[in-house]
Amino acid sequence: MKTQLTLAAAIAVGATGAYAGGMDRSGQSIAPLFEDGSYVEFSFGIVTPKVSGAQTGTYDDGAEDPTVVPGLGQSSGNMADSYVLPSAAYKRDLNDKLSFALIWDQPFGADVNYSHVATPAPYVFATSTGTVKSNALTAIGRYKLSDRFAVHAGVRSVTSTGEVALSNGYTMSIDKQTDFGYLVGASYEIPDIALRAAITYSSEITHDFTATDFTGPHTMTTKLPQSVNLDFQTGIAADTLLMASIRWADWTSFDITPAGYAAISPDGDALVSYDNDTFSYTLGVGRRFSEKLSGSATIGYEKSQGGYSGNLGPTDGNVSLALGLKYQVTDATAISGGIRYVKIGDAKTENPTYPTSPDTTLGDFTDNSAVAVGFKISHSF
Repeated sequence: MKTQLTLAAAIAVGATGAYAGGMDRSGQSIAPLFEDGSYVEFSFGIVTPKVSGAQTGTYDDGAEDPTVVPGLGQSSGNMADSYVLPSAAYKRDLNDKLSFALIWDQPFGADVNYSHVATPAPYVFATSTGTVKSNALTAIGRYKLSDRFAVHAGVRSVTSTGEVALSNGYTMSIDKQTDFGYLVGASYEIPDIALRAAITYSSEITHDFTATDFTGPHTMTTKLPQSVNLDFQTGIAADTLLMASIRWADWTSFDITPAGYAAISPDGDALVSYDNDTFSYTLGVGRRFSEKLSGSATIGYEKSQGGYSGNLGPTDGNVSLALGLKYQVTDATAISGGIRYVKIGDAKTENPTYPTSPDTTLGDFTDNSAVAVGFKISHSF
């Protein structure tokens, strides 16, 4: 029962991707490490968000004789591009106590595109674009201290890059950097009832990018957030599994502050930063319908924090529902599919803090959502 239901849950929670706070995308799951025997999986997800708002405040351009652009009521258009989430994992038992896994995913990212704006009165940030891309390879080992207790630890390599072009003419790109962090955790299992509780801490990873804007190349330090994942599952009836998880990510330690942007911002503001850490919660049920078919339903929640959100990320919290199915093609091979609907929390964005418009609202972003679809193929041997 354990393998069947865990896989059904994973496709609904993982491969469909989460439209989470900060720049979280994959959730940095290590679920393949807990599969039985030798195991390999490949997954692919597509996330299609709809994030738009309307300008509700005036804006000045910060010049000595400011130009005030009314634009009241103008729609931003959908400013969030669709993106894909591929991942792969390989797990192997070395003996009856020691196992290891290699996991590749794309844990962090952003795709901002304010080009879908109606004319003739464009939204203030019309034509602004920005991307952040990452690839991570995690090598992790697990050692069983007993039939129930185990510890795990490993290293994670993350390669990141990005660029931005704002409607005010500011552009910046960062080179590709690869840096390393670690993860460590422990688990407790009672196999007879499919119970497992696992906690994993992932360290902060520091990138020293070379950023290039109108000031020329310069060093820009960015810290990818430390995080803690707590995952729990247990059988609650014949062929039925209860699942829950909590993820904390330290997004208040993250910022992108290139020298050129700080120079033109009166308060030396960051291009991207976050006022709050994120806590993401999921709760679900998995059910085996037959020897070959199992499924799951999962709800997710991330609290809205209030205050202002960034103009390059105008979202605040979310509520989601995910459904997944897994079909056991053979004793060794399975295919899975899942869909997730995300109701994205309403957000207000702030006017740039120029003298005539500090701490005032620029745009209201409401009634937004995302749909994610994912597929997975897995094989045990």
